[in-house]
Amino acid sequence: MMDKVQGPRVLLHRAVRDALDWEMAQDPRVFVMGEDVAVFGSVFQVAAGLLEKYGPERVRDTPISESGFISAAVGAAMSGMKPVVELMFIDFVGVCLDPIYNMAAKNAYHSGGAQPVPMVIMTGIGGGYADGSQHSQSLFATFAHLPGLKVVVPSNAYDARGLMHAAIADPNPVVFMFHKKLTGMGWFNPVKTAAVPVPRERYEVPIGKAFVRRPGTDITLVGWSVTVHQAMDAAEMLARDGISAEVIDLASLVPMDIDTVIESVRKTGHLIVVDEDYRNCGVAGEVIARVVERDIGMLKGPPQRICFPDVPIPFALNMELHLRPDAQKIAAEARRSLGVAA
Repeated sequence: MMDKVQGPRVLLHRAVRDALDWEMAQDPRVFVMGEDVAVFGSVFQVAAGLLEKYGPERVRDTPISESGFISAAVGAAMSGMKPVVELMFIDFVGVCLDPIYNMAAKNAYHSGGAQPVPMVIMTGIGGGYADGSQHSQSLFATFAHLPGLKVVVPSNAYDARGLMHAAIADPNPVVFMFHKKLTGMGWFNPVKTAAVPVPRERYEVPIGKAFVRRPGTDITLVGWSVTVHQAMDAAEMLARDGISAEVIDLASLVPMDIDTVIESVRKTGHLIVVDEDYRNCGVAGEVIARVVERDIGMLKGPPQRICFPDVPIPFALNMELHLRPDAQKIAAEARRSLGVAA
């Protein structure tokens, strides 16, 4: 559907803001809260102008106490509200993990489905702009590992808006992870291809559906969030060598659409998974495990993963970029997997 939309390109942060605006206009139970989301409109501008339109009762600046306002969001959701709470940087989850995985994620299960928790945790992820080890992580696996949470990771403005609508409509907690480099904010060194045309009317991108971003026949490249763009760039490089790479965008980590990945691997026989999170016990390894468990015989060679190594993220930009996945690393690994000389 995204490819059929015409019109000007929309920045991802604006697409999220438009989704929040639409939902708040239609449903008085929806409100936004978090650090700097009201007066400042969020450091990512995903709430810009909402305070003026809906007032301080529904767009709430909070103290710098993630454990406090995440817990408040859980209570509000259990009381019939539909909070969208911004955890500014994913790195800050260490001080509020208990209300996320012991309260929000488990209450529906504990109540036999009688107590839904309709809340969205939207959070900025990733680095690549020299913000150090405590502001540059992605931590996909941390959330994907916790039962009771859905986890979505849009790679472009179209999916960001559609997934936000779907997340707010979901009766239980959804973690909405947007990469800072995809927001369109200049100081994050933005990826320009994340800005795409977006419909003006409400629409949903289904949670749990992966997408083929580029068809190919020789090798499957799987990514999500910013690594989709890296895989697309790598596919362009490989095409110049006569290699046809298929690019899959997971878009949702939980639930994960492994069938779309497997359909691609059955065709290509080769698989590379690109994950900006740490390698150890990561989502990339999970994708490979699910493919191998389904049918190892479809693979013509060992699957590979390109991840951030298991070290704290350096502050120095040249060191950070040296360790992060990128298109050159993906293309090089694809050539090696296919036995093609560089």
